[in-house]
Amino acid sequence: MQAGSSYGYTLLWVITLSTAMLILLQHNAAHLGIVSGYCLSEAIYRYMPRWLAYPALGSAIIAAASTALAEIIGTAIALQLLFHLPLVIGSALTAIVAMVMVFTNSYARIERWIAAFVALVGVSFMIELLLVPTDWGQALVSSFNPQVPPSSMVLIMGVLGAVVMPHNLFLHSEIIQNQRVNQQGEATIRSRLRYEFLDTLFSMGIAWVINSSMLIVAADTFYRSGTTVTDLAQAAALLVPIAGPAAGLLFAVALLFAGLASSITASIAGGTIVSGLIGHHADKNNRITQVGIVLVMGVAWLATLFIQDTFQALILSQTLLSMQLPITVACLLYLTSSRRVMGEHRNHGIEATLLYLIGAVIVVLNIMLIVQNFRP
Repeated sequence: MQAGSSYGYTLLWVITLSTAMLILLQHNAAHLGIVSGYCLSEAIYRYMPRWLAYPALGSAIIAAASTALAEIIGTAIALQLLFHLPLVIGSALTAIVAMVMVFTNSYARIERWIAAFVALVGVSFMIELLLVPTDWGQALVSSFNPQVPPSSMVLIMGVLGAVVMPHNLFLHSEIIQNQRVNQQGEATIRSRLRYEFLDTLFSMGIAWVINSSMLIVAADTFYRSGTTVTDLAQAAALLVPIAGPAAGLLFAVALLFAGLASSITASIAGGTIVSGLIGHHADKNNRITQVGIVLVMGVAWLATLFIQDTFQALILSQTLLSMQLPITVACLLYLTSSRRVMGEHRNHGIEATLLYLIGAVIVVLNIMLIVQNFRP
C-alpha cells in the first residue's frame, strides 16, 4: 500500500520482477523435493557443513517468525476494522485460529483453504479496481519499466520480501517431498517436474495480478490525492470517501483473509525449519515440527505486544525477509546444482544461469538498500 501511495505506479516493475524470480525459485524448491525426497531444511542439514547449515536455518526461523508477526498484525487490524476488536485480542485470536487450522487439517485440505482465502483476496481487489479510475496504459508500462526513485529502496526491498518470502521456499519443498515422488520411478519424476512447473506458473501468475492490483488501488486512490499511507486502518478509512463505503469493507476483508492464509503458511514453514535444524524429518504431523509451529507463532504473537507502530513493523518485517532471502537462495542453488544431491536432475544450462542471475540481483538490491540507508 505504501509503495503505491508514495510512488504511484512506478514500483509495479518490482512486483513483476519478484514474481518472475519466485516462479523459478519456487519450481527449484519443488525440484529439490521431487528428486531428492528431502525438503529444503532437511537437505541443508544433511548436505551442507554444520557451520553453514545452523546459521542458514537459524536465520530462516527468524524470517518465518517475522512473516508470522506481520501477518498476525495485518489480520488483527482487519478484525479491528470489521468487528472493533482490540489489537491484542485480534492478534491472539489470529495465532490460535491459524494453529487450530494447521493441526486439524491435512496438507491437501490446508491447500484448499488457502486457495479459497487467496481467491477471496483476489475478488476483493478486483472489485476495488472497478471502483477507482485506473490508467491501464501507464500501469502496464510501469510493470516492465524499472525505475528507482530517491529513498525508495526500503519499499522496493519490502515488496521483494513480501513476494519472494524465504519461508515459502521451505514450505513448498516440504509439501512436495511428503508426496514421495522420488520413490515412484524416473518417468514419474520427469512428468511431475513438468506438471509442477506449469502449476507454479499458473498460481504465481494469479499472485502477480493480485499483488499488482493492490499497488494500483493504492496509486489510484492515495497517490493521486497526495496522501501517503502510514497505517492500514488509515488506508481503509481513506478509501471510503474516495471510492465509496464498499471499498473500505472490501479492503478489510482482503486484509483478513490474506493475513490468515500467510499466518498458516508461515507457521508450518517455521515448524519444518525447526525440524531441519535438529536433523529431524519435517512433517507437520510429527511432534518436533509441531513444537516448531507453536514456537514460531508464539514468538511472533509475543512480539506484537511490544510494537508501537504497526505499519512500520510491517514494512521492516518484509525488508528483513528480503535481507535473509540471499541466504536461503544460496543454499537452494548449492543443493539443486549438486550432482550428489540431484544426480542428473541438477541445475544446468539456461536454468542454472537464470537462477544464479536471480541470486545476483537479490544481492545487488540488498547492497543498494544498505548504501542508500547509510549514505550521508
